[in-house]
Amino acid sequence: MAKYLRMYTVGEMLKIEFLEPYKLPVEEIAKSISLPVWQITAIIEDGTPMTTEVDLLLTKYFGMSEGFFMRWQEDYNLRKAKKQLHKKLMQIVPIAKLNKAAVL
Repeated sequence: MAKYLRMYTVGEMLKIEFLEPYKLPVEEIAKSISLPVWQITAIIEDGTPMTTEVDLLLTKYFGMSEGFFMRWQEDYNLRKAKKQLHKKLMQIVPIAKLNKAAVL
C-alpha cells in the first residue's frame, strides 16, 4: 500500500501558517473581510471547503495572489480522492497501453 503524507485541510493550513504565527484572532480576520465569524471558524475548525469568494477576501487581506487558498483546497481534494480511489486507479489500464499492445 502506498504511503501518504499527512494532508492538511485549507483551514488547518490557514490556522498553522497564518493565525498562530501572527496571533490573529478569527474575529479580527472576519471583521476585516466583512464575513461572519462562524464562516471562518467553519473553514478552520470543521474542515468546511474554501470558496472562491472567501479565497478572494483572504488573499486580499493577506496580500497574496488570488486563488492561493483555492489551489490548496483543490490539491487537498485531489490527494484525498487519489487515496480513496487507489485500488481502482491501479486496476485501470490506460488506453495508450491498450493500443500499443494491440499493435504489437
